[in-house]
Amino acid sequence: EKTHGAPLGADEIAATRANIGWPHEPFFVPKNVIASWHAVAERGAVARKAWEARLEVSPRRKAFGEMLASSVGSRVARDLKAFRKEHFEKATKVATRKSSEMALAVINNATSLTIGGSADLTHSNLTVTKGMESIRPGKFKGRYIHYGIREHGMAAAMNGIALHKGFVPYGGTFMVFTDYARGAMRLSALMEQRVIYVMTHDSIGLGEDGPTHQPVEHLAMLRATPNMNVFRPADIIETAEAWELALANEKTPSVLVLSRQNLPMLRDRHNPENQSAKGAYVLRETAGPRDVTLLATGSEVEIAKAASDQLLAENGIRAAIISMPCWELFEKQDKAWHNAVLGSAPRIAIEAAARLGWDRWIGENGAFIGMNSFGASAPAPELYKHFGITADAVIAKALELTGRRQ
Repeated sequence: EKTHGAPLGADEIAATRANIGWPHEPFFVPKNVIASWHAVAERGAVARKAWEARLEVSPRRKAFGEMLASSVGSRVARDLKAFRKEHFEKATKVATRKSSEMALAVINNATSLTIGGSADLTHSNLTVTKGMESIRPGKFKGRYIHYGIREHGMAAAMNGIALHKGFVPYGGTFMVFTDYARGAMRLSALMEQRVIYVMTHDSIGLGEDGPTHQPVEHLAMLRATPNMNVFRPADIIETAEAWELALANEKTPSVLVLSRQNLPMLRDRHNPENQSAKGAYVLRETAGPRDVTLLATGSEVEIAKAASDQLLAENGIRAAIISMPCWELFEKQDKAWHNAVLGSAPRIAIEAAARLGWDRWIGENGAFIGMNSFGASAPAPELYKHFGITADAVIAKALELTGRRQ
């Protein structure tokens, strides 16, 4: 085991040279070896030029070039824009894992480059769409891989697919199982590969499976990873926006952190622009100066909205609602955008996860409502009450921060 963490040393190198019959000085390459290498290169050049000539006259040249570039094309963005408009008008209320499945149906129909999969949780992650055949031994025309209970293997395989080019891989498992996929997920970021992770059952909101399956610290871990975009959408609109951004970021892996429980569509008006593109935005501004600003992600944006409504109706407190689906994209915005979104009023962050990382956004005088322990086994509504992640808790904290204690 000594050689695992230390160089061999001069004596060992000399012994190796003697053993293999290599008398030459370090970095010396004999002429016969160079000549053999050049001969291989010449043969390869002939084959390459012949292949390029065939490609030049092939009717599939353009399609091949597009696949090699892994470009999903403009149709995906166009179709997702129509999808967002449709579901704004319908006010669709579904779990964001279901929103993801619905968005994927649009994406997989608009491009043939996506290769989906799941670590034995297809029907929980909702990662397969109509018409996607499975890739099986001897049958490689499909677009869906059943990875089995191999989270690390799935992530590693998706890295390989992305490095090969020509495809955009995505794969799903439960959010808590990022622990098993972590090493390969880190390499996605390090190698600047467009790999999309669909992580469902994102909080105590999954309910009775209990603390072994309820992620708490995982958002903080993923957000701490350089060059990784972590999206936690609040509704069907933000989920579609997250997918559009994940597909557009060719040198950054993305993690879509999705709920098991149903979430309402939250926007008051349709915006054809992708509002998640700047990472955070004002979901609802106050009619007058802010008394308090509520920051939230995912399923907790609904809680922020309920608290804001009640604060105004019962206490006359004006509470702006900020949705922060992607911290990493928000960090990249200029100071003017940060100031416009965050404002100067006291801030309260709401997220059913660990506090780590939130203080940069809430500031010294802000507050956090979320998890400070592992979860428990109970129906989701009971768990939110048990851990104090409720509109009432937000209201109490807002009254405290504004000096209007009940």
